[in-house]
Formats: sequence, structure tokens, C-alpha cells
Amino acid sequence: MVDVVDSATRSRMMAGIRGRNTTPEILVRRQLHKRGFRFRLHVRDLPGKPDIVLPRYRAIIFIHGCFWHGHDCHLFKWPATRPDFWREKIARNQSNDAKACKLLLDDGWRVGVVWECALRGAGKNIEGVAERLAQWLRSDDPYTEQRG
Repeated sequence: MVDVVDSATRSRMMAGIRGRNTTPEILVRRQLHKRGFRFRLHVRDLPGKPDIVLPRYRAIIFIHGCFWHGHDCHLFKWPATRPDFWREKIARNQSNDAKACKLLLDDGWRVGVVWECALRGAGKNIEGVAERLAQWLRSDDPYTEQRG
């Protein structure tokens, strides 16, 4: 399938995609803050540069976009153009995610992952996701994952 826009336009569009302060990330941060949790953002010293770090709870939260991290949900679809590039890129992202998670867990951090599909679409309960995260933070569980 041929791209519907020229390469310069596509390049500009791709450059506009942010890796930090995304809408799903802001939704989760607002809900956690509303529940009294205080945190740091995008700590570069930790593996994977976690989106949210809660030092008091020794917990990390990653907010993963379903496309960029290759989630098996309705929001993910393999691109028709340059399939080899995208398979390699997404596989590399997944490998980096797994490596960062393992390093963090081995270092005594607790890891939480919130997928974009848990926060998007009609009928999604952002309050419910935040409440489950709050329960996890107060527990001793080393890992949690919120899926749509």
C-alpha cells in the first residue's frame, strides 16, 4: 500500500509524536495525584526512564502506547508500509521493555504497566484503573499490569 502523504509530510507527522507527557500519561498522573500520591517523572537514572516513579513505595509505573509497544489489543495493527522496519522497531521496543522491567525488579523496584487501551475509548473507567493502581501501590505485589 502506498503512503497517502509525501515523505516530508510523514516525517513531520512522525516528529510530532511525543514520548513524554502523553495524554494517557497525564490521565494517570492526575488520578494518582488526586488520591494523594506524589511522584517523580521520567527519571533518567533508572532503566527504561520510567514515566512515573514513586520512591516512597519503591514503585515504577510505565504508561505504554499500544502501537509503539506492540500490545495484542484492538488499538494495535501492523502497518502495511515498510513491514520489516516496523516489526524490527516494535520487537526492539518490546525487548527494551522486558530488559528494563527485569533490571528494575532485580534492583528491588516494583513495576506497574498501564496500557493505552485501558484508558481509551467509550466506557473506559480511568477511575477504576487509578483505584487498582492505588491498591497495588499499597500492597507488596512486585508487578501489576492494567489492560483494556
